[in-house]
Amino acid sequence: MTQTMPAQEQHVQPGRESKMHPAPVYDDPHYKSAGKLQDKVALITGGDSGIGRATTIAFAKEGARIAIVYLEEDHDARETQQCAQAYGSEVLLIKGDIGDVAFAKKCVNDTFEHFGKLDILVNNAGEQHTAAEPEDISHEQLLRTFQTNFFSIVTITLEALKVMREGASIINTSSITAFKGNPDLIDYSATKGAITSFTRSLSTKIVDRQIRVNSVAPGPIWTPLIPASFSADKVAKFGKDTPMGRPGQPFELAPAYVYLASPDSSYVTGQTIHVNGGTVLNG
Repeated sequence: MTQTMPAQEQHVQPGRESKMHPAPVYDDPHYKSAGKLQDKVALITGGDSGIGRATTIAFAKEGARIAIVYLEEDHDARETQQCAQAYGSEVLLIKGDIGDVAFAKKCVNDTFEHFGKLDILVNNAGEQHTAAEPEDISHEQLLRTFQTNFFSIVTITLEALKVMREGASIINTSSITAFKGNPDLIDYSATKGAITSFTRSLSTKIVDRQIRVNSVAPGPIWTPLIPASFSADKVAKFGKDTPMGRPGQPFELAPAYVYLASPDSSYVTGQTIHVNGGTVLNG
């Protein structure tokens, strides 16, 4: 069934979930938890909204304690924290810019200091900026996009590896754009390609530590990044070109992150799960 969203725009990256209409659906009322992450500690970047919020809620349902990293969206972060706490989770909020190396390292250290361990790392935060022509991509934009989307992942992951132990799981948010590109998001797509290669390479390097590294590649998902990135006209058509004819909701991705975080995926590393509304990709 084809479904479109109302035309709307936001002018601040990475966007505010509280200002979206309709609001993204992040809590699946039909989700059946089974304690798959009981007593686990997770660090989720961009956990205040969108895919990160849905993953936070699903992890909370499965028994995890969670540290959420967010840029500046206090309202969204508190709302996510309160929802996760309602499911019995303990949630630590960490505010700051993961593009800053010192802060990126601090996220890991604060999580470890507060909870005493780190079992799951979800590198999810990101930003994107459209460019009508390739020549419109400024050097500043290129550096900023890579700093947020890729360099921060490397920094946080390497810091996390200092405290992670056997059985830990690292999950990176890639994108459909890493596999098929996007003419208006060239630098963003490049960062997601880098994430995919990083996932595959790191997984082979640390497989003997019994730490798994995988990624999820979302297609068009209704998150704050969408109205914060595109014109109102494009937002109104967002996701319509998928085989399912609609954008996905954040809750529809969360089970993929639960699977990769839990022992259910004990024989899975270096892989990418595609959650994109039916687009077939070989990769």
